[in-house]
Amino acid sequence: MTSEREQELLQKLSEREAEIARLQEIIRRFGDETERALEDYARIRQENALLKQKVDLLIKRIFGAGSEKMDPKQLELLLEGSSPGKSPEPVSVAEAPRRSKAPFSPREKKPRLPEHLPCVEQIVDPLPVQAEPQAWRFIGEEVSEQLDYEPARFLRRRLIRRKYVKRGDLDGAPIIAPLPPVLQERCLAAPGLLAQVIVARYCDHLPFHRQEQIYSTRHEVNIPRQTLGHWADLCADSLGIIYREINAGVVASDYIQMDETPIAYLAPGNGKTETGYFWVCNRPGGDVVFHWHASRAAKCVEKILPANFRGVIQCDGYAGYRSFTQSPEREGRIRLAACYAHARRKFIEAQEQAPRLVGWLLRQIGHLYMIERHLREERAGPRLRQAIRSAQSRPIHERIHRALVRLKIKKRYLPQSSLGKAIDYTLGQWNGLGVFLENGRVEIDNNLVENAIRPTAVGKKNWLFVGNADAGQRGAILYTIIENCRRQSIDPYAYLREILTKLPTLTNRQINDWTPAAYARRLREQQRAPLRRAS
Repeated sequence: MTSEREQELLQKLSEREAEIARLQEIIRRFGDETERALEDYARIRQENALLKQKVDLLIKRIFGAGSEKMDPKQLELLLEGSSPGKSPEPVSVAEAPRRSKAPFSPREKKPRLPEHLPCVEQIVDPLPVQAEPQAWRFIGEEVSEQLDYEPARFLRRRLIRRKYVKRGDLDGAPIIAPLPPVLQERCLAAPGLLAQVIVARYCDHLPFHRQEQIYSTRHEVNIPRQTLGHWADLCADSLGIIYREINAGVVASDYIQMDETPIAYLAPGNGKTETGYFWVCNRPGGDVVFHWHASRAAKCVEKILPANFRGVIQCDGYAGYRSFTQSPEREGRIRLAACYAHARRKFIEAQEQAPRLVGWLLRQIGHLYMIERHLREERAGPRLRQAIRSAQSRPIHERIHRALVRLKIKKRYLPQSSLGKAIDYTLGQWNGLGVFLENGRVEIDNNLVENAIRPTAVGKKNWLFVGNADAGQRGAILYTIIENCRRQSIDPYAYLREILTKLPTLTNRQINDWTPAAYARRLREQQRAPLRRAS
């Protein structure tokens, strides 16, 4: 009996041990699942936070203000509560050099109406004077002015060439003046109309179908949009020699700013659009030139720049430029300068994530731009710019670097967050961001070339795509002409009308005298000539 009881107890004990082991396994599995659930919950919260930042950034880009300028009072509000000796991170904050305020000088009062406009006078007398003018004596007048406008008009330009025969020579052949040179024989459009079509499309951003409607409904002149497109092609082909002259001057420089912007074009065969690119090269203080390529590959840069190019290329963080400069035949000959405006833009996008920290960083970058603004106002040369930058801008530049390195080491902000991306981008571009400190000719940012690209964004919204791939290069030629006219502050219509009139008679040696820059210099000389004669 005792042995049977012991066996029964041992069996129950083994069953209890098995049950305990099973319960322990369940508890262990439940603990693992709980731990995994907590990890998933933390990961989901992190992803939600990142998605919220992206949504907020997208809403800000669509509905927010487009300007990156910030009110200094807003930065002071973000930094409120932090003393100059204590920043959001343990980095030293020193006061940047402040710009000395110029003495107040009142601006000259501009005339209410431009003085150069033609004046049309209309004299209005009272009715009693009109009825009996001899009974009244004129003692004075009151003048009021209004600004009026007369819409553009079409006209028929008829060229009449008379034929003559010599008196007394009955058998002599008649003579007639030859036709003046034109861009294309039997072309219906005169240079003035061709200039208007180009300016309306590439400066005022009116698609050809809208121009067709305007000419038809307002002027009763029917010009099919296909004809307008052919005329634009004719102008682009004729102005190609001016375009090549501008491009040769830009790529001959040892300092070029470059950027690219996507442009849709009509793919052949399927009626769908594909993405091409305008590559824009800018020579600061000089001309700007557009190039068309159907891709964004680094080989496009090889086609744009000459094989022997040596100097500085200022660009954004696109890897295509880096791969272009790191090829064995170009290594050491080209240096990339980065853009502080791109770095600042990244921090502006991350401002809501850490307002005080980002406010401090933006304030430091603002000090750099304040120094640059002072140099532009003083019209400082390259040597003076480099000296002032070394003395005033370099300490601020290094202070920003120390702060970003400490933030990166502490790993407080996730790499995929807006602020984490801004920190990684800025540190990744740091060597290029410091080039402007070493070379007084280099700008602090790439804004000059971006300003040249900006008008194309308005055009893309209106005409959607440039046409086929061949039309892309013709658009690049015409955009180059229009943008250089804008840069030289000359009327693009007046320039195009004159150059399209004279172009058939110009020789290759005379082309350099008819670029927009040369045309602007000639206009300024003509304006100064009467002043010199008067003095």
